[in-house]
Amino acid sequence: MSEIDDTPRTYSGALLAAIAVSLLAAIAGLIWCATLSSRLGNAQTELADAKQQNVDLAARLRETDARLRVTTDELGKSLGLTQKQLDARAQEIIRREQADTQQLQSAQKQTNQQLNAVSSDVSNVKTDVGGVKTDLTKTQSDLSSAMSQLQSMKGDLSDHSSLIARNHDELEVLKHMGDRNIYEFTLNKGQRKPVGTVSLELHKADPKHNRFTLEIYADDRKYEKKDRNTDEPLQFYSGKTPQLYEVVVNNINNKNQVTGYLSTPKSAPVPVTATAQ
Repeated sequence: MSEIDDTPRTYSGALLAAIAVSLLAAIAGLIWCATLSSRLGNAQTELADAKQQNVDLAARLRETDARLRVTTDELGKSLGLTQKQLDARAQEIIRREQADTQQLQSAQKQTNQQLNAVSSDVSNVKTDVGGVKTDLTKTQSDLSSAMSQLQSMKGDLSDHSSLIARNHDELEVLKHMGDRNIYEFTLNKGQRKPVGTVSLELHKADPKHNRFTLEIYADDRKYEKKDRNTDEPLQFYSGKTPQLYEVVVNNINNKNQVTGYLSTPKSAPVPVTATAQ
């Protein structure tokens, strides 16, 4: 009997638990439905407000458009223009603005092209300047090298040393130094020849031993330079205020001809018929 009595009691407890769970679920559902209903009501209220605002804005827009039409009509009447003419004026203004915009864009494009061209020219100039600098550096290097090849020799009158040129290239360097006047000459034997403000005459030339004899005429005086060597500075003084002149013979071409140059101070007189180099 006891076992039979316990079974119905167990079933009754399970049923009560199921009913309790169902009640809790129902209560939770009611709460969720109430919350959702509240949110839906708020959304409907906000939607109604938004619709009312749209209605108000539409009304204001219609009012503004009406006022604008009235203003346009009054302006057209005051100017004696119709709506069609006003529209035409407006279109003309729009076209002008578009044309001005296109013109401005075209001018800007042209300006940019000119700037690019100028930039390109500047780049080319920089390149040319770089090339000139390179050439100048090379020229200075060549000049320094040539100057180092110039030989310093003591003159025949004193211990005064002078840079002399032994060939045409060195003579060009000596000219560009610019501290003295240079007069090149070619002398034929037995012929007195004006060179600068003096005269020279070759008496003897010995190509085998590179020796020669010549006479220098300056200030009504004669200086004989006998048995001299090539590239030897032959010195003498000339002028009202005596200044040191130098004659250098570079080459003995043959028994009857020599070539060389006369070197005078920059402050020395320059002949009218000849120009110092």
